[in-house]
Amino acid sequence: MTASIRNFVYRRLIIGLAVLALAGLSAVTASAADIEVQKSLVYGKGGDVDLQLDLARPKGDGPYPAIVFIHGGGWRGGNRGRYRTEIEQAAKQGYVAITVTYRLTQPDKSGKAKYPFPAQVHDVKCAVRWLRANAKKFGVDPNRIGATGGSAGGHLSLMLGVTDATHKLEGTGGHADQSSRVQAVVNYYGPTDMLHLSAGSKGASPILASFLDGGPKEAKATYIAASPITYVSKDDPPTLTLHGAADRLVLPSQATRFDTRMKEVGANHRAILYEGQGHGFRGDTNQQARTAMYEFFDKHLKNVKKK
Repeated sequence: MTASIRNFVYRRLIIGLAVLALAGLSAVTASAADIEVQKSLVYGKGGDVDLQLDLARPKGDGPYPAIVFIHGGGWRGGNRGRYRTEIEQAAKQGYVAITVTYRLTQPDKSGKAKYPFPAQVHDVKCAVRWLRANAKKFGVDPNRIGATGGSAGGHLSLMLGVTDATHKLEGTGGHADQSSRVQAVVNYYGPTDMLHLSAGSKGASPILASFLDGGPKEAKATYIAASPITYVSKDDPPTLTLHGAADRLVLPSQATRFDTRMKEVGANHRAILYEGQGHGFRGDTNQQARTAMYEFFDKHLKNVKKK
């Protein structure tokens, strides 16, 4: 090959790579611009409290799969703003995504909660029912809805997965004609067995006592009723649990006990424990977990036959 031919081929290669790079940049920009975001939508009532959510969706008719993001904070803190950036990212990846406010326990000085369990479960179930009731308006496929959250949000996501109307946890927030079940769950280090956690975690014990309106002796039935492990059945949706192997607040055994129980009944569950990670992921693990989450949702919400 002569020098002139080599130079010609080289120039064409550079031009081709530049075109591809620009095309990729254009696609990213288009994706970022091609979503709609709505904030502070009222989705129901929690007693006399207006419950709100933020929503992000791809432009177009859909229908798209949906993800409900539920914040953590020990059922007593945190807010839906934790996931505002994430719902936009989810929309760019082809999901209608919502981040929801639910009633917090609001404990007084004595630790007694204004809104103990099951108020929080009632509220997030109402959010799923609202999403189904407004499926056509927002381009949602009502048969492909997932839920995710961290810590208390992980617990509430699990409750959406393992409970149904027969368990009497729906509440009266609105849209009673709709189902609150979801088709996939990604649980980030959420509690699964409240009695076991209270006995094993000094940090979690007082938080649980406030959430469940008492200690495990006087409120044992409530601890059982609030535990996702109580409701596990073969027909539960595919579930992924992501947990830190060094978590001292919500112990890793919460993930492994739930995994064992799900597999005992033949339900679809996978647990990933990240070595050296505590309650909340750091560094590369955070991205690894996020990648695992979207791969899981893509498999179970996107790559399925539409009903």
